[in-house]
Amino acid sequence: MKTFISLFWLFLPFWLNAQTNLQLHYDMGKNRNYLTSTFEMFSDDKFGNTFFFVDIDFDGGKYHEPSMAYLEIARCLKFWDAPFSAHIEYNGGMMGVQGDYLPINHAFLGGVDYAWNDTKFTKFLNFKVLYKYITDKTPLSFQLTAVWTLHFFDGKFTASGFADFWRETNTNFTNAAGKEIEPIDTKFVFISEPQFWYNFSKHFAAGSEIEMASNFGSVYGFKVCPTLAVKWIF
Repeated sequence: MKTFISLFWLFLPFWLNAQTNLQLHYDMGKNRNYLTSTFEMFSDDKFGNTFFFVDIDFDGGKYHEPSMAYLEIARCLKFWDAPFSAHIEYNGGMMGVQGDYLPINHAFLGGVDYAWNDTKFTKFLNFKVLYKYITDKTPLSFQLTAVWTLHFFDGKFTASGFADFWRETNTNFTNAAGKEIEPIDTKFVFISEPQFWYNFSKHFAAGSEIEMASNFGSVYGFKVCPTLAVKWIF
């Protein structure tokens, strides 16, 4: 509880001037069929911007208790008038495995962010080149990240998402179809999650996310998992 209160006061200045949303996704991937909640916040200020999200999967046990919690928080910082900024980021969390919770390795990232938007602020694009340190796993790594948000038809339709490519040594035990395989070691991971939203109002949207990943989460090869989703924008 003390940790939660400390985090609340730490991020309160950002929340007061932030764009926040809560998403609920129904995962329709093979042998998945569970809900994932996503809470996102983005806040900009005269020195850059702050972004974080928290994912929670609800597929644990008979009653679908939370089985995984994952956090990413990033800060872009600049004291100059240019599209480039310094970027720092932290990733981490925990996941349920056979009735126990195991930590997801800490990852610390730092590098350069390039941002672009059109004059009407209907299109936003970011590209990041980052050094990545994964504790007890891959201390010398890199990550390339692209992030986009595109609004169409007077804001009624939104296409957004991200794509990450990074170096991480993994041992994979299943293939994309969920079948066990002889363990295969890989050195690179790719993830992309494009989202498509119809905005019924400034507060409510419905749509889909297409989760695409290669050599991620002990799964060898390329896997696609679509979702049905709703979003509430605060």
